[in-house]
Amino acid sequence: MSEEISYTWKGVEGVRIRVTVEPSPNQANACRFVVDPAVYPEGGAHFSTGSPTTDSPLAEALFELEDISKILIAGNSVSITTAESKDWGTFSEKVAILIRDQINSGIPAVADSFTDALPSPDSIRTQVQEAIDTKINPAVAAHGGVVSLLDVQGNNIFLEFGGGCQGCGMVSVTLKYGVEKLLRDTIPEIGQILDTTDHAAGTNPYYAPASK
Repeated sequence: MSEEISYTWKGVEGVRIRVTVEPSPNQANACRFVVDPAVYPEGGAHFSTGSPTTDSPLAEALFELEDISKILIAGNSVSITTAESKDWGTFSEKVAILIRDQINSGIPAVADSFTDALPSPDSIRTQVQEAIDTKINPAVAAHGGVVSLLDVQGNNIFLEFGGGCQGCGMVSVTLKYGVEKLLRDTIPEIGQILDTTDHAAGTNPYYAPASK
């Protein structure tokens, strides 16, 4: 499945619930579900197999589905990663129904206890910057690249790739499998990791803009 599809229901008290499925163009095992109304407006909550989910009934329900390895609940989206490639045309409806049921329950998808326990943005900034300075940039420097922390909003972080990384068609892969993994292993409380780089501005004609 490569095209977006949507599911729409009439929820409790006539509120419309809409879930739009956006499979990743680069990863057959990843899919983003855009939800109206928003499921977690306060920030981002990332869960992986084996991590506690008691603060998120939605994550707990989703992990009961076969093969899900990572879940990111953030704002108006739920991003799912599976251990193996999925036929999202079949699997997405199961995910969408669980999201619908969570909204209809009236129980927050992510409990206040999760948000209350998060480190402060300043603490997250300090930890992320240390990881960039001591682990990430020494690694990407070998390829002429540099990663900068631009901002922290709540527990969501905004990165920029520069040098040899800018304009590189492999940046999305580098972010997903390298930088993101290291940051989440080091600071598990991080929500969304967002790449703000304008890759189209790269000057090396060999490189193509990274797919979003």
